Amino acid sequence: MFDSEKLIKLLAYDEFNPLLFNTGLFLILFVVFVGIVTILRKHKILKLISIILFSLYFYYKSSAEYCFILLGVCVSDYVLGLLMMKSKHIWQKKIIVTLNVVMNVGMLFYFKYFNLLYETIANFAGKPLDPLDIVLPAGISFFTFRSISYIVDIYRGEIEACRDFLAYTFYLTFFPPLLAGPVVRAKDMLPQVEANPEVTAPMVSEGLFLIMCGLIKKVIVADYLSQNFVDRVFDNPALYSGFENLMGAYGFTIQLYCDFSGYSDMAIGLALLMGYSFFDNFKAPFKAQNPTEFWHRWHISLSTWLKDYVYIPLGGNRVSGLRHCLNLMLTFLISGLWHGAGINYILWGGIHGTYQIAETMFKKYFRFSAGLHSSKKGLLSLMATFGAVCFAWVFFRANTLSDAWRIISLSFYGIGNLEEYVKTAVICLDLSYAYMIYLCIPILLLAIYDYASLKTDVIAYISSQKPWVRYPVYVLFLLVILLFSEKGVSTEFYYFQF
Repeated sequence: MFDSEKLIKLLAYDEFNPLLFNTGLFLILFVVFVGIVTILRKHKILKLISIILFSLYFYYKSSAEYCFILLGVCVSDYVLGLLMMKSKHIWQKKIIVTLNVVMNVGMLFYFKYFNLLYETIANFAGKPLDPLDIVLPAGISFFTFRSISYIVDIYRGEIEACRDFLAYTFYLTFFPPLLAGPVVRAKDMLPQVEANPEVTAPMVSEGLFLIMCGLIKKVIVADYLSQNFVDRVFDNPALYSGFENLMGAYGFTIQLYCDFSGYSDMAIGLALLMGYSFFDNFKAPFKAQNPTEFWHRWHISLSTWLKDYVYIPLGGNRVSGLRHCLNLMLTFLISGLWHGAGINYILWGGIHGTYQIAETMFKKYFRFSAGLHSSKKGLLSLMATFGAVCFAWVFFRANTLSDAWRIISLSFYGIGNLEEYVKTAVICLDLSYAYMIYLCIPILLLAIYDYASLKTDVIAYISSQKPWVRYPVYVLFLLVILLFSEKGVSTEFYYFQF
């Protein structure tokens, strides 16, 4: 029997059940939605309106009335962009840019940092107060950066102001990258909106493949690691052995990569099914042999945004050595602050800033041993970079700074007796052969996929195959997801909190 009340409750806002890519509800709604978009593909305005409405509903399911903030930013950007184009004096344009930056940074400050400042001042004054009930709007860190880049690009003369309000609203509200990236820019997206692109067969094939890859990363690897290993260690590090704490740090690094790159894969894939394309957000980051290369491969849309709108305006590397180091540190501290108000995020950013400065100094004053074989040098560099990245992620993930230091110190406890060091962890965690096989196979396959992607375009290769070849691959992926996923469990993507 049809239950209308249950349906309304399912479709209404629920703070504990946002509309996630990895839920059955999203799959059903998206299939219906894509059908509507396909019917309206020749009618540009109706197509834009339908996508905007679905995007706003998607955001409403995550943030309720905060969707009006998103719409307010759309209106503000549209008006400021037109004012910028009409302004004849540079001082007028600077005022407009400043106004946009102040509004966006002000929103970020209020929702993400106000409580921290409020509590700090209260504690300093000796009058502890309860924090204000401020709920963080989903995706605010992402759409504010997109807003800033739009106005700044107009100021720099890189793009013209968008005169079509629907087109700009589409750009800022488009749901695939809305909540957790990639950080799409207007100069890349608005021309596609204007062109009203057709969905081609290769786009559908690539989109489906990316969605399947993203689901496997998220559901099979990231969620399983989080629920069965990583969270247990980080919540109570003192209860676990040195090897368990070390594997917890490594495990979180893999979990975060699969969770975040999985979201990016799905976002890019969903956009392709509607005819729109984004740049890659990850390119085998654990193949990096130094910190700089890591950031050329990890969260590329954010790292390039920070480079273009923070690092280069500060002077980049076209300044004195000391100033260059300061620019690097400031850029990564801002990256840490962007992620959150906690001291752990700032420290994480500072650690990566230190890595960048150390690498710059090392390249300037030292050379790697010329007698070391290039393959060995590459392997050592890769291992050192991965270890350094994992070390920084401990501060990013740990509940408190004391927990972070405890995990790091415990990681090396008992390492003198290597056999006992590993054996204790296997016994304590009850790591059966089935568990280890379950865990190792998908991670190994992801490593092979990442490595193969560096040699050839795997997605294009699979998409170019005959339908009788590629569609069984998609079915196999789907069966794997259904077989290994936690039944009835859909966890949020890690970056939703930012």
